[in-house]
Amino acid sequence: MSRRPSPPPELPGFTYLEPLGTGGFADVFLYEQQMPRRRVAVKVLLADRTSSGAAKEFADEANVMAMLSTHPAIVTIYQSGVAGDGRPYLVMEYCPRPNLQLRARREPFSVAEALRVGVQVAGAVETAHRAGVLHRDIKPANILVTEYNRPALTDFGIASTTDAIGEASGMSIPWSPPESFAEPPQSGPRTDVWALGATIYTLLAGRSPFERPGERNSSADLIERIERAALPPLGRPDSPESLQRVLERAMAKNPDDRYPSAVAFARALQKVQIELSHSVTPIDIVDEHPPAEDLEDDDDGLTRVRQVVSIDPDVAAFTRPSATTQRKEQPASPVVPRFDPPPAAEPVDEATQLRSPAAPAAPRPDADDRTIARPPMIVQPLAAQTAAPAAAPAPATADSASAPAGPRSRKGLWIGLSAAAAVLVIGAIVALNILVAGIESPPETVDSPEPIDVVSDFVPKVTDIAGSRQGDQVVFTWKNEDPQEGDSYIWSVVDGSGEVDPQTAEEPKAEFTAEPGEVCIAVMLRRADGRASEEERGCVE
Repeated sequence: MSRRPSPPPELPGFTYLEPLGTGGFADVFLYEQQMPRRRVAVKVLLADRTSSGAAKEFADEANVMAMLSTHPAIVTIYQSGVAGDGRPYLVMEYCPRPNLQLRARREPFSVAEALRVGVQVAGAVETAHRAGVLHRDIKPANILVTEYNRPALTDFGIASTTDAIGEASGMSIPWSPPESFAEPPQSGPRTDVWALGATIYTLLAGRSPFERPGERNSSADLIERIERAALPPLGRPDSPESLQRVLERAMAKNPDDRYPSAVAFARALQKVQIELSHSVTPIDIVDEHPPAEDLEDDDDGLTRVRQVVSIDPDVAAFTRPSATTQRKEQPASPVVPRFDPPPAAEPVDEATQLRSPAAPAAPRPDADDRTIARPPMIVQPLAAQTAAPAAAPAPATADSASAPAGPRSRKGLWIGLSAAAAVLVIGAIVALNILVAGIESPPETVDSPEPIDVVSDFVPKVTDIAGSRQGDQVVFTWKNEDPQEGDSYIWSVVDGSGEVDPQTAEEPKAEFTAEPGEVCIAVMLRRADGRASEEERGCVE
């Protein structure tokens, strides 16, 4: 047996710093690369393994990780080679934070972080599957954490192609599915789905799924429980029942009962995030067959969450009223205000006259006199209006000498003119408001609709979804606790692949054909004005 850790090799362009860890076939060391200058992790095959098949597996791992390492949740490979002492090595991204196994042993993850990690790693596994690669050893210890606190899947040492369904070499028992212990062992994409579910369970529980605290947990005990025992409940008050169901399906004993792909498992975790009102984590997948340039990406609605509101253009309630839309009917021809000049007895300064640009010099013959807006008139005292303009001045007296009439009359005139100008401006503003609103005097009271916020208005979810099956015919019914005129329903079968085919129904009922097994639907209540509720789900065996 080699001494562990083995001596670090001399690598040109790299300076050895310290050991990082050991594995079944290799040791990992921390080096500093000289150009470009950065810290890197170097995985070195053990000397006594170089003459066995492990050397080929090591080279295969380098090729697989190089092919996939551009994914943000897969450890990046920088280069590989053979050291001077004959040992193959890989130069990888250095992830300084503790791996997920060490973190989970210290304390369980929060539900939010476990869901986020699950979606991100599932995207990495789906990318590997689409490239024809099975990981076959997904577990918390093989998920490192980058400097930016992102998970990074590593250790593709026992990976194989997805065509090699009938073989399995190497496993980590606590996170392996029942078919891994069959004779011969079996593996496939749904084997990795099981391991993903077991990994998320471990992050939430702080232990592997079938490990029982205080009891014997040997390999034989774990294998027997994996093959026969039901998945234990998480037992966390902050974990919803829907998350338990997702993990139970991912870790079903029969591979055909599991999610058909890693991306389907990721979408199921996203739906739990939506249920808990968490931010939805994007699924990072490289599509090998991008759509044509002239096609629009309509998205499946699961990676990015939007609240979709259908708005009927004929519904007046969605038009936000303004100062120009208060009346339901506008007059055929607007009435232009005319301001009559004040009486000839009291000349008025032309600069104080407020006119509309289109105001005629005189009222039209056909104009309704009741609709003509006039400014207030300046009214003089009766004595001033009837006094003879040519009357001789009265002789001066002692009283008149003590109270001269000229200045006092001029002061009163200026006060009257100022008051009249203020009244004139106020009257003009009122007249213009009457014109703009198109309301005759006296103003007509018109009920205008209040603005409706179509996003925040609450629409209750449907309740009591119940299903029945007769052969391949499935019938679901539900209740509408607050029925209103024009209500309809949008329902869709919940497909493990994540595809959605929404259907509409006028009655609270859905009928369709389905394959044998559990069938679930999602139902939303839609109001006549386009507002919709959150979806509610129900299932039937």
